[in-house]
Amino acid sequence: MATTTTTTTTGTTAAPRDGRESERDRQIRQAEELLFSGPQRLGVAKGLFWGRFVADWVMPYPRLSAEEKPGVEAALGELRRFCDTSLDAADIDRRADIPRSVIDGLAGLGVLGMTAPSALGGRGFSQAAYCKVMEELGSRCSSTSIFVNAHHSIGMRALLLFGTEEQKARWLPALVRGEKLAAFALTEVEAGSDAANVQTTATPSEDGSHYILNGQKRYITNGGIADVLTVMARTPAAGRDGTAVTAFLVTPDMPGFRVVEPRMEKLGIRGTATAKLAFEDMPVPRENILGPLGKGLKVALTVLDFGRTTFGACCTGSAKTCLALAIRHARTRRQFGRTLGEFEMVRSMIARMAASTYAMEAMTTVTASLIDRGLDDYMLETAMLKVWSTEALWTTVNDAFQLHGGAAYFTDHPMERILRDARINQIGEGANEVLTSFIAAAGMKGPGEHLRDVRDALFRPFEHFGLIARFAAEQAGSRLRAPDVPVRSRPLRPAARELGRLIRRFALSVQGAMVRHREEIIERQLVHRRIARAAMELYASACVLSRRDAELSGAIAPDDAHGLGGAAAMLFLDSSARRIREELRALNDNDDSRVADAARSALGS
Repeated sequence: MATTTTTTTTGTTAAPRDGRESERDRQIRQAEELLFSGPQRLGVAKGLFWGRFVADWVMPYPRLSAEEKPGVEAALGELRRFCDTSLDAADIDRRADIPRSVIDGLAGLGVLGMTAPSALGGRGFSQAAYCKVMEELGSRCSSTSIFVNAHHSIGMRALLLFGTEEQKARWLPALVRGEKLAAFALTEVEAGSDAANVQTTATPSEDGSHYILNGQKRYITNGGIADVLTVMARTPAAGRDGTAVTAFLVTPDMPGFRVVEPRMEKLGIRGTATAKLAFEDMPVPRENILGPLGKGLKVALTVLDFGRTTFGACCTGSAKTCLALAIRHARTRRQFGRTLGEFEMVRSMIARMAASTYAMEAMTTVTASLIDRGLDDYMLETAMLKVWSTEALWTTVNDAFQLHGGAAYFTDHPMERILRDARINQIGEGANEVLTSFIAAAGMKGPGEHLRDVRDALFRPFEHFGLIARFAAEQAGSRLRAPDVPVRSRPLRPAARELGRLIRRFALSVQGAMVRHREEIIERQLVHRRIARAAMELYASACVLSRRDAELSGAIAPDDAHGLGGAAAMLFLDSSARRIREELRALNDNDDSRVADAARSALGS
């Protein structure tokens, strides 16, 4: 069940001295009560848009339980030894295939069923523990980590979450053991980031015993080698005109299932089997419906939340590899009579990489903990993690590549492969631009509806939305206080106070943007981008503060092996605060009109 966080208002309108209240004053008082009551249940990301910090979703920093930790450490030790002896990322890239011996080896270690319950042969790991495993894989080979992610995090996850007991008993044991492989088939020509635009159809038979699937899927990781696929198709909507998306469990032995292209040639993650599939009058039994009929989008979006946390873990692992390679090269490569690490610009690149990697790991840990706690809503946090970590990784890869100079450009150096592999991350599991607009729109939804309620309460006295909205904004500005960010360590208190001030400023800036653009804000994607980037930085900073607070209190140890200690944390907090201020300032001071003019000129429209 979701935890409930109780919030309090910062004040109320004073009662008139004579005890009487005019109709206008009464309406203003009611509007103020609406304005400052707010919701009683907030996630940390949604809370930022209200100017609040829901501390117990972030602090204290999540840790593995005493019961789970030994098993996770043992599993990581086994995985590291296996990777050292049996996982050759360069060979997988050259051959464009993950050997069956590697798949069987991972299956033998339990990696392909880490979060499945022990009753089904799984390890029963929490999402946080599974992220530790995926971080290790991500540090070794992106093709292999994405293969596992496609099988477990999204391919098998829908069955774990939404399957009936009969469906689980039928398919899960073989999937957990790696005897069979899973895939998740959503993407089509017209349905990429627009998941609701699925065109594959599933028409019920006359007797209702099965559905006939017709359509195509593309870019399906594991699609050509999977034994069980979760396929999204459009079914007639029950009780109304139109259609809705439904999830089906499909196997390649069904008549009409065709692998059009088993291994689509691509830039990076070449070891993964990315397929194009076709369904031609393919009968699927009714009992293969996964989850409720017509609720396939809920299935898909829920599964993607899990996949996005392991995305963050894999990015963290890759970033640590880049940082280690860059540090080693900076210490040993000499130019102009000095090592590269003695030059200021190189040092700044190393520092930025360390700060971003520290934050990436902190965000992944906190976000995974939200899933493990059984909270109802963490879609904003997982979207933030996916966008922020993939973009931070791309910058980290670019810095490490540049630091290695010309050597990185040749195929005998790992940076060439790492760069190609990293590029897909900003596209897969939701393009970053789409998720950026989603973050802003979903975050503004609650405060926007709240302002509308205030407008309705004040409609009669003012009868003009602009005046009402300005009144609401002015009242919020005078009454909204910077939230408390509770840290235990004294050295972090200045940074915590600054984060609280930035959260207040962010909420007021969002409110101002909604007032300024009114209904048009739905289409103002450049505004969305600034709001979302500021929100992501606030979330990242909160996670970094939580992690560093735990390190200073001795609850966890710093990751000194990767240079991810206190200096990296403090650099991140300072630089992130600067980025937040810049994004908020750009809401009012920007080149948006010039951008629009130049785009119209270039596009001829």
